[in-house]
Amino acid sequence: MSGRSAPCDPQEIGALFLFEKLTPGQLGRLCSEGRVERFEPGPVYTEGEPATCFYVMLEGTVVLYRRVGGDDVEVTRTSQRGVYAGSMQAYLGDRVRQVYNNSMRVTEPTRFFVLPADTFAGIMQEWFPMAVHLLEGLFFGSKSTQRAIGQRERLLALGSLSAGLTHELNNPAAAAVRATSTLRERVGKMRHKLAVIAQGSYSPEVMANLIDIQERTAERVAKAPALSPLEASDREDAVADWLDDQGIPEGWRIAPTFVQAGLDVDWLDQVAAAVDEDILPNAIGWLNYTVETELLMDEINDSTTRISHLVDAAKQYSQLDRAPFRHADVHELLDSTLLMLSGKIGKRIKVVKDYDRTLPTIPAYPAELNQVWTNLIDNAVAAMNSAGGEGTLTVRTAAEHDRLLVEFRDTGVGIPAEDRERIFDPFFTTKPVGEGTGLGLDISWRIVVNKHHGSIRVESEPGDTRFQVLLPLTAVEEESA
Repeated sequence: MSGRSAPCDPQEIGALFLFEKLTPGQLGRLCSEGRVERFEPGPVYTEGEPATCFYVMLEGTVVLYRRVGGDDVEVTRTSQRGVYAGSMQAYLGDRVRQVYNNSMRVTEPTRFFVLPADTFAGIMQEWFPMAVHLLEGLFFGSKSTQRAIGQRERLLALGSLSAGLTHELNNPAAAAVRATSTLRERVGKMRHKLAVIAQGSYSPEVMANLIDIQERTAERVAKAPALSPLEASDREDAVADWLDDQGIPEGWRIAPTFVQAGLDVDWLDQVAAAVDEDILPNAIGWLNYTVETELLMDEINDSTTRISHLVDAAKQYSQLDRAPFRHADVHELLDSTLLMLSGKIGKRIKVVKDYDRTLPTIPAYPAELNQVWTNLIDNAVAAMNSAGGEGTLTVRTAAEHDRLLVEFRDTGVGIPAEDRERIFDPFFTTKPVGEGTGLGLDISWRIVVNKHHGSIRVESEPGDTRFQVLLPLTAVEEESA
């Protein structure tokens, strides 16, 4: 949008803080190469358009805003004379893409001093060569530093996840090792007990009965019901009494194993009816080893299944075997991230999943979204740790108009009002020195907004902080981040 031209007064522009140190000759050159324009309320330029002009406000009110997802988010509103915007990086030339980084509109008739971008770049190079050199160093140095610290942020997250995964894998692996060692011992004793039975003068029919009882006992182990502590205690007492009545030694030790396997007095009565009285103690001992081996094999199976589940979660989290961009189920991504971070979350923080499973898959970069979930969960856990180490993390998904909402709600200390507007700024952190880089939320913002064309918003008060990520349900033409 172009405004109406007006005469340029060197004295007027010389009164602006940006130009107050210039000589009359320099002010005259500015007036001859630039222009004064008056704009009526409305847009002046739009984010993403080629940056062709440098604007300095003479009088009026300007509003700067950025596009976040489908919304225009106001960044600055001011009536201060001398504020400037537009092609402020023109002095960098074609080394960076020269587009407007935000949009500007005016809310009342407003006058600007306007310089063409190439004129602004030339004057900067000619009048302020040292300043340009310093600005170039700051600009590219800041970019390099941000990339380096962003990489370190990812490495720190990876280290934390690796430590958590190692801890999670260690428990089932150790359980499997212990169970395997005990299983070897029990199988040896079972072979010995079978040899003792075989040495007796038992008919083939008796041996066949024993084998049949063993098979049916193994089947009962696989179908053992879950009992409450009170039910298990009552059944153990009944089984121990039955074993004592039959003269079975150490019935108190065998009873808990039988009850865990789903065996009860009725089942033991069937066993007693199927074998002779003199063989019953050896038969019970043999069945005890059978039950123990079945339970140990179940424990090994559960442990190895847990390990496999953790490895699958790690693959899902890292997306190592997936395409970088694809349609993804956010619930799978959230579950894998929560599992990977379970060690860091700890047992004192309750995790509640409030998922809308009817939501469709969305076009996304899954590995990068997992990084966003990691940063937001990590911040939530830190906030709850600051509030005493206990709390509830609620992860909710829902449809919101034409976008998918992922909300992380924690019961931590909250974010002070004065910090709320700065939390997405690079290097801003409220964590203690050495515990945060201040790039977690900045990286998350870039991934969600620049990479996925979504938005992040935050609502916070003590005991109730909510980070809400909104993602498009359909693909948007990708722009460079």
